[in-house]
Amino acid sequence: MTETTLHIDGMMCSMCESHVCDTIRSQFLVKKVSASHSKGTAVILSPEPLDEEALRKAIAATGYEIKSIESKPYEKHGLFHR
Repeated sequence: MTETTLHIDGMMCSMCESHVCDTIRSQFLVKKVSASHSKGTAVILSPEPLDEEALRKAIAATGYEIKSIESKPYEKHGLFHR
């Protein structure tokens, strides 16, 4: 699993968050996506790393701009396994 954080310029409200999340869900294979207009981010969990150029194009088509993208292996938080 990969955790990708997008830093997005232009989100102003919860409808903006929904628009970004719906766009990502419709164009990419993802397990989970959430966005925060107050933080200016969208966090995506996906089985494989996502194509950064395709992400930039998809978000730009919605009227927002990705300022940066950070990807890292997803580490599940919580319970300890023995």
